[in-house]
Amino acid sequence: MNPPSPPPPPPATLAPGALGRTRPRFPAEVAAELKTAGWHPGRWEIRQAEEWADTLVGHGAPTGAQHAVFPAAVEVWAEFGGLAFDLGGPGRQVARSPFLLDPLCGLHQPRTLLDLGRALGTQLAPLGEEAYGQALLAIDEEGRVYSLDHTGEWFLGHGIDQAITALVLGTAPQRLLTAEEG
Repeated sequence: MNPPSPPPPPPATLAPGALGRTRPRFPAEVAAELKTAGWHPGRWEIRQAEEWADTLVGHGAPTGAQHAVFPAAVEVWAEFGGLAFDLGGPGRQVARSPFLLDPLCGLHQPRTLLDLGRALGTQLAPLGEEAYGQALLAIDEEGRVYSLDHTGEWFLGHGIDQAITALVLGTAPQRLLTAEEG
């Protein structure tokens, strides 16, 4: 059985007429939700991120599984950690649900993250949760974001910006499939 793998990144393209102009980091609707949640450009809560890292490293599963902590995770925790999004209702493709960006939501899931990380050929760190704990959000060493729930593992984006945009807008995530399934 081949391990699941995330889809390749989209090709880099410029929007028509975008030459010489910069595109906003987030679509307007996403930027508004980020502002409501307390985010602003330049937000950097590194002390909180380091506290989360220390807590995760100090907590191990009874099986001996340990949390992975790496720069991509710490950077995302510093910029977006602690933000809560109180969303609901229809999205573009799927229903929107509330989510929280707090790595301690995955404190008791080191084995789950270790197993999926092995299957993907990377390490995973907890990122937060969706729908009040119904799904665990995780980030890998390259900054790709995943959601794990009772129905499977889902790819949310090649970076935190894509993942937050997908969650806020309610766009359908891609299911991670093994080679036999895909």
